Amino acid sequence: MSRRYDHARVQEYWQQAWERDGVFECPTDAEDPTYVLGMFPYTSGSLHMGHIRNYAITDAYARYRRMAGDDVLHPMGWDAFGLPAENAAYERDTDPESWTRTCIDQMKDDLREMGFGYDWSREITTCDPEYYQWNQWLFTQFYDEGLVDYGAATVNWCPDCETVLADAQVETPPEADDGGTTANTGHSHTHGSGVCWRCGTAVEQRDLDQWFFAITDYAEELYHGLDELEGWPDGVRDSQRNWIGRQEGARVSFTVGHDDHEAVEAFTTRLDTVYGATYLALSPGHDLARALAETDDDIAEYVESVANTDDAGMSGVETDLTATHPYTGEELPVYVAAYVLDDVGTGAVMGVPAHNEQDHDFADKHDLPVEQAVEPVDGSGTDLPHAPYTGDGMLTSSGEYDGLASSAARERLREDEAAESTVTYRLRDWLISRQRYWGTPIPIVHCDDCGHVPVPEEDLPVELPDYVQTTGNPLDAAEEWKQTPCPDCGADAVRETDTMDTFVDSSWYFLRYLSPHFESAPFDQATADEWLPVDVYVGGEEHAVLHLLYIRFFARALSDIGLLDREEPVERLINQGTVLHGGEKMSKSKGNDIAPHEYGAETTRLFVLSAAHPSQDFEWTVKDVSTAYDFQQTLYRLVTEYTDRTETRTESTDHDAYLEREIDRTIAAVTEEYDRFRFHRVIGEIQRFARLLGRYAGYDRPYQFAYGRGLRVLAGLVAPIAPFLAEEMWQLLDEDGLVAESRWPEPLRDVDDYRIERQVVRRTLDDVREITEVVDIDEPNEIELVVAADWKYRAYEIARESDPDDAIVGEIMADEEIKQHGDTAAEFADRLAGRGAGLEPIIDGERELDTLQQAAWLFEDEFGCDVVVRRATPDDDLAAKARPNKPAIHIS
Repeated sequence: MSRRYDHARVQEYWQQAWERDGVFECPTDAEDPTYVLGMFPYTSGSLHMGHIRNYAITDAYARYRRMAGDDVLHPMGWDAFGLPAENAAYERDTDPESWTRTCIDQMKDDLREMGFGYDWSREITTCDPEYYQWNQWLFTQFYDEGLVDYGAATVNWCPDCETVLADAQVETPPEADDGGTTANTGHSHTHGSGVCWRCGTAVEQRDLDQWFFAITDYAEELYHGLDELEGWPDGVRDSQRNWIGRQEGARVSFTVGHDDHEAVEAFTTRLDTVYGATYLALSPGHDLARALAETDDDIAEYVESVANTDDAGMSGVETDLTATHPYTGEELPVYVAAYVLDDVGTGAVMGVPAHNEQDHDFADKHDLPVEQAVEPVDGSGTDLPHAPYTGDGMLTSSGEYDGLASSAARERLREDEAAESTVTYRLRDWLISRQRYWGTPIPIVHCDDCGHVPVPEEDLPVELPDYVQTTGNPLDAAEEWKQTPCPDCGADAVRETDTMDTFVDSSWYFLRYLSPHFESAPFDQATADEWLPVDVYVGGEEHAVLHLLYIRFFARALSDIGLLDREEPVERLINQGTVLHGGEKMSKSKGNDIAPHEYGAETTRLFVLSAAHPSQDFEWTVKDVSTAYDFQQTLYRLVTEYTDRTETRTESTDHDAYLEREIDRTIAAVTEEYDRFRFHRVIGEIQRFARLLGRYAGYDRPYQFAYGRGLRVLAGLVAPIAPFLAEEMWQLLDEDGLVAESRWPEPLRDVDDYRIERQVVRRTLDDVREITEVVDIDEPNEIELVVAADWKYRAYEIARESDPDDAIVGEIMADEEIKQHGDTAAEFADRLAGRGAGLEPIIDGERELDTLQQAAWLFEDEFGCDVVVRRATPDDDLAAKARPNKPAIHIS
C-alpha cells in the first residue's frame, strides 16, 4: 500500500461512486431542504481562482449539512448570454453559441475535477430556449402589470461594444476617481464619462428608445427591506442603501418665468438654510437646461462639453434667467452647473454657499455671495465666509424664523406653500435594452396601428435567428427574422431587435433550479414557497448593487403578481474575498493568475479554505500551498500506519480517556466553525487534532476503540473540505458505504464546556513551560499540579453572578462555608472583587481535576518526568496558590 496520497489517482473512482449513488441529488419530495448556492459562473472558458474559492465554500458547507442529516439543494448552471461571448466569437471567427457550449463543457469538467458535488439533474443554461422563454414570459407578465416602460432616454453607450450600459455598468476610471461626493446628495457620480465595465472604453451619451423595468416602484420597499436582512453583510446593505439613495427633504419652488418652465423645483434636505440661498443651479441634463441650450450657444456648448467628462469640477455657465426666492422675493441668478446631478433629487439645487461645501466651492469660483442663515447654538462661531458651516443650529437672518432650532425651522418652513415635504431616490428604472445578438430577444412586436404588442404566450419563445457577423446589432440586420405579422391585427409588423440585459437571466435563475423541467411556468410555485429563501448564497461583493438588488426586485414583483409567496429571496449572504498574487488580484491580463489545477484539486481546495476567513482577501504563496499538500499526506499517513499496525490495546487508561474527551471536544469545535463558515478554523482544528493523534500513537500502543474512533472522526470532519482524501481514509478504515453519505460525527458526552477544558490544559502547560525556563530546569523529576479547594470555586461563582456595583466581598463572606476560611477567604474575595466583570466562565473543581488527570500524559511526554495531579488539602502549602482553573504548580 502506498503511504503517499495522490488525489489524481483516485478522483475518477470517487466521482463515479458519488454519481452512481446519487449522493448530491436533492429529492423532489424533500421538505424544505437546505438551499446552498454559489453565484453561477459566466461561461468564460475556464475556471479561475475566484470561482474555486466561491465553490469550495458552498461545496464544503453543502457536504457538511448533508452529513448532518439535511436534504441539501446544491445546484449549478451557466450564465451563458452576454457580450463577452459575442466578442470572443468575433475574434475566433465562430458564433457565440458554439463558443459558449465549448466553454460550458470545459468548465463542467473543471468543476468535476475539483470534486465539487452538484445536483447536475437541475443544471440550467440561460442561452437555452427552454430557459429564456421564461425571461420572455416574465417580461410579458411585468408588462401587463405596468412594470415595463418604453421611451426615449439618454443612455450610456459603449462605442466599442456598441451597446447600452446601465449606470452601474459605467465605472469611473482610476485616474479620475478623486473620491469626491455631492454634498447635497451624499453620492458619488460618474458624469457619463466613465468607462465600460467590460472593455474599459470611454462611455458616450446617446438618446435612444429603450425598454425599462420599473424598479423605482419598489424603491421604498427595497430600501426598508434591507433592515430585515440580518444575514447579509453590512457592506452590501449599505451599498444598496446608497444606490437606492433615499432622502427625506422638501421641494422648494422657484419661479423662473421661462415660457415652457414657469417654475423650477429644487430638492433640499436642509430647508432650514433656505434664507441662505444666493443662486439656483440646474444640472446639464435638466429639461430647462436643455431648453435653454436650444437658443443659447454658450449654454449648448457648456452642456456638450461636460456631457463626456469627469473633470468639470465647479464649472458652470450663467443663464439669462433669474429665479424668485419663494421666501424673500429676491431675484437669484440661475446657472447650469455640472456638479448638480441629473439623477439625484430634481436635478436642481438651491445654492447655499454658507452651509454646503460644494455650493461654497461653486460660489467661490463664480464670485457669488455667501449669506449665513444658521449659527451654532453654543456660540462657538464659524469660519464664514471662508468656509461653510454645515451643522444644525439656530436660524439667523431668516426673517420670522429667526431663533428657531434647525429641526423646528424645517417643520415650520414646510408650512409655507413654497415648500412641500417629499422623499427622493437616486435609484432609476432598470434599463434592460441591449443592442446585441447574444441575449434574450425582447418579446415585443412593433405595429404601426397597434403600437407595442407583446408576443402571445403560445408563440414563446421568440428564438434567436442564426448568427451572422455584422457591425452594429445583428438582430437589426436579420430582416427575415425581424418581419412578422402583428399578433393583434395581423398586419405587417417588425420584431423588437433589442435583447435583454443579461442581469435579467440571473435575477430569477435560483427559482428555476427548484423545478428545472417544469413546463407550464418558470417554476413550480408550491415548491418555491416551501424551499425558499436560499439559505446560503455565496458570491462577490461587486454584485451588491447589480445582481443582488435585481434578485430582490424580482422576488417582490413576483410576489405582487401572485407568482411567489416570498419577498426576500436570500436569507444569508456571504461575500468571498479575493485571491491575491504578488499583492494584486489574480488576472490573466496581469499575468499573475494561477491555474486552479496546477497544484492539484484538493491541495487548492484546502489552501483557499485554510488561508483566511471566507470574506477576507489572502495572498497565494507557494509555501502555504505546500503546507496544504503536506497536511493531506499527514492525514493519509495516520490512517495507513494504523491499518498496518498489529499492536493495539483493548484496555483503557487515563490518557485514553483524554483522547476520547478530545475527540468530543474537536467534534464540537469543528461543528461550530462549519456552522459559522469559518473554514480556516475548521482546518486549524483538524490539524491540531491530527497532531494529537500522532502524538498519542507515539506515546503508547493505541487503545483500539479510542484511536480507531479518532481516525474515523478525522475522516468525517475533513470530508466536506477534502472529499477524495476522506473517501480513501474511510475505505482504508474498512467503514461501510461512502463517507459523503455517512452521519456527521457526534460527541459521546456533553461538551458544553469544551473551550474551558482545553484552556485549563493549555494554560497549565504554558505555565509549566514558563517555570522550567525561568528557573532553568532541564530535566524535572516530578511535576505536581494542585487543584484548588471547593470553597474557592463557590466564591468565584458568587463573584461572577454578582452585579459589579454590589458589595461582592460581603456577598462572598456571607456564605457560611466560605466564611470558615477566615482571612484567607477574605483576601481571595477581595482579589475577585478587584477583577469585577473580567471573571471568565470556569469548570468546577471535580471537572478540572478529571481533565488534568486525563491530560497528565501530555506533561509526562513533553517533560519526561512523573506527574501528580491532586486536590488541595486544608494543611497544604500549595493550597493558597491554587485558584479555580489555575492549579498550583510545584516542580522538583
